[in-house]
Amino acid sequence: AYRRQRQMCIRDSIITVSECDPATTTPSDFEDLMHRESIDAVIASMRGVDTIAMQPLLAIGEREGVELLVRPGVPLQSGWRLAVDDFGGEPVLYVRAQTASAMALSIKQALDYLMSAVLMIGLSPILLIIAVAIKLTSRGPVFFHQPRGGKNGREFTILKFRTMRLGAEAEQEQLADQNEMKGPVFKMTDDPRVTGLGRFLRHHSLDELPQLWNVLRGEMSLVGPRPLPVSEVKAIAEGTDRRRLSVKPGLTGLWQISGRSDIADFSDWVGLDLTYLDQ
Repeated sequence: AYRRQRQMCIRDSIITVSECDPATTTPSDFEDLMHRESIDAVIASMRGVDTIAMQPLLAIGEREGVELLVRPGVPLQSGWRLAVDDFGGEPVLYVRAQTASAMALSIKQALDYLMSAVLMIGLSPILLIIAVAIKLTSRGPVFFHQPRGGKNGREFTILKFRTMRLGAEAEQEQLADQNEMKGPVFKMTDDPRVTGLGRFLRHHSLDELPQLWNVLRGEMSLVGPRPLPVSEVKAIAEGTDRRRLSVKPGLTGLWQISGRSDIADFSDWVGLDLTYLDQ
C-alpha cells in the first residue's frame, strides 16, 4: 500500500519506492539497490526481523548519508510524550510520564527545596501557635502520621496537624456507608471525628503545612497530585488512574483549586491530576 501511494508523479519526476527482505539481501545487494534507484531514505521495519541481519544494512544507509526511519514494531499510544533517547550508545524509545523536560523537572525540584525551607522558617510562629492550640483543645499528639503512596506508589509517612480525635482511623469503617466520594477514596463533609479546631484548620488548609517537611525530605513536591493513603492506592484498579502516581505527590494541586468540595467522583479528581501532568 505504501509503495502504491508513493509511486506518484510530482511535476516531471517519478518517486520510486523499492523494498527488500533483510533475511535474503546481502549488504552488497542492498548497496547496489540504493545506488541503482538513487534512494533518498530508508525505512526499516523491525517487526519480526532479526536485528543482527538488519544492522549491516542500516550501517550502509547511515554511512552513505541517507535518511533512516526505523519502525520498532512496538505500537505506542503516547506519541506526544514520546522521544528518542540514547541508552548505552543504542537508540531507545522513551515514553515520559509527563510532558515536562528533564531540565524543567530539575528546576521544579530545586524550587521545592528552596521554597519549603523558606516557608518553614517564615511560618514557624504560626506553626508553633497551631501546635499549642491543638495540645490545649484535645487529647493526643500534635501531629498526625500516616503511610501514603508517593511516586509510583512508593510508601512514605505524611506529616499533618492532627484534626481528628484519637482513634479516628479505626472508626472509618463504621462510616463507610456515608462516603461522599465515588471510587476508592473516602470523603465526608461533616465527619464527626473532626475536632472543632480541626474544622477550622481544614477549612483554611492549615493542617497541611507540616508537609513542608515532606517536601524538604524529597518525598513530596509543593505542587502535584495529592497523596492518598496506602489502602486507597491499593484499591485503585484502573491503570489510567494509577498514572497520577507517576510524579511526586504535592502539597497542593489542580484538584484543590478546582472546587474540591464539589467533586464527588474520583475519576474527575484523576482527570484534573492527569491534566496537570500532561500540561
